[in-house]
Amino acid sequence: MAMKVIIFGNREYASLTWYMLTHDSPHEVVGFTVDNAYVTESVRHGLPVIAFEEVEKHFPPETIAMIAPLGAQNLNRLREEKHHAGKAKGYRFISYVSSRALIWPDLTIGENCVVSEASIVQPFAKLGNSVVLSPGSHVGHHVEVGDNCFLSGDACIGGTAKIGERCFLGLNSTIRNGITVSSRCFVAAGAVVTADTEQNGIYVGVPAKRRSEPADSITTF
Repeated sequence: MAMKVIIFGNREYASLTWYMLTHDSPHEVVGFTVDNAYVTESVRHGLPVIAFEEVEKHFPPETIAMIAPLGAQNLNRLREEKHHAGKAKGYRFISYVSSRALIWPDLTIGENCVVSEASIVQPFAKLGNSVVLSPGSHVGHHVEVGDNCFLSGDACIGGTAKIGERCFLGLNSTIRNGITVSSRCFVAAGAVVTADTEQNGIYVGVPAKRRSEPADSITTF
């Protein structure tokens, strides 16, 4: 169903989402919103930028939907928080699935998700809420991806694997078939995970090994 949509964010990924929704979805983007402290411009791509604190006065949630396509900062916590904040204001959240992604009719997908071009999601896979699949990412059959996860470009999850909530999979990382990646794990670029991980861990290398510091110590990357 086509909807009018506002985008939470005013940086590059918000612009990318505006472009994708405008050129590859039935939805109409009508504006942007961001916390008042981060409003740096009044117009973006010809559309108004409204402080989130008063967004419902300009874009009533009864008629306007929202998407919060934020990055993986603080292990996806910001995207999770803004999704919940928008829900608390009464907004419905859409998900975007690129027409250039390879998916199947049985895909189970939550809200506030972005499935980018050239990503592959095989049959029986499940994506939770606020999941981002970057271009070229691969989600195998019967895989379960928890809420608020971020898969970087060409990240690959083998069949029947399970990814816990708020995980980050770096560029070209690989999760072997049947592996469980516990919640809040950071898997570095190029890492190959061949055994189940422990919660809140940073995993690097081939095969991937856990580093001593916790994943939630990473604030930017």
